Amino acid sequence: MSLEDLKYIAIEGVIGAGKTTLADLLAKEIGAKMILEEFENNPFLEEFYQDPTRYAFQTQMFFLLNRFQQQQKLIQADIFHQKIVSDYIFEKDRIFATLNLNEKEMKLYDGMAKIMEKEIVAPNLIIYLQASTKHLMENIRKRNRPFEKNISEDYIQGLNELYNSFFFNYKKAPLLVIKTDEIDFKESKEDFKDILVEINHHHSGTRYYVPQK
Repeated sequence: MSLEDLKYIAIEGVIGAGKTTLADLLAKEIGAKMILEEFENNPFLEEFYQDPTRYAFQTQMFFLLNRFQQQQKLIQADIFHQKIVSDYIFEKDRIFATLNLNEKEMKLYDGMAKIMEKEIVAPNLIIYLQASTKHLMENIRKRNRPFEKNISEDYIQGLNELYNSFFFNYKKAPLLVIKTDEIDFKESKEDFKDILVEINHHHSGTRYYVPQK
């Protein structure tokens, strides 16, 4: 399946990986509608980064419900009528929950999430932007978002390990894993074109793209 044939592409990666940037570039390239996760609407997010233990459950449940509502609107209104590029997949919420919630909280979360996950449509292609923790922290500091100023390197390292484990075992949709430490698809048209080539060469299973500079 070529890039032009793909109806629903989702971009994933840890905080600072460049998901929204690549989603925007791809959406413009193929004339698709962009669906972005609405993280800035979470009223608990800044407090969570300041005090994760106290605010983890509220933060996680808000994200779960918000993303589910967004995915429902996506399915009902758009997915069969036009191309979609999203900067997240619904399952990402479970990755964060695994890291952030205690055992009792995770049990309650898991019961709700399993019901919701049955109604979610899988993308035609998922692109996982894989990066080192050092590279992710550099990007987080560079964009300087106020609510991200208290994110620790240990938190990003733990999240990075969970993401890598999750996508190593992912089988629900074709997966393209792109190592991003040595490329800059935002500033380099050649780097972006190389990604388009990789997408067009990928048809099923998991494909790894490690650019050599």
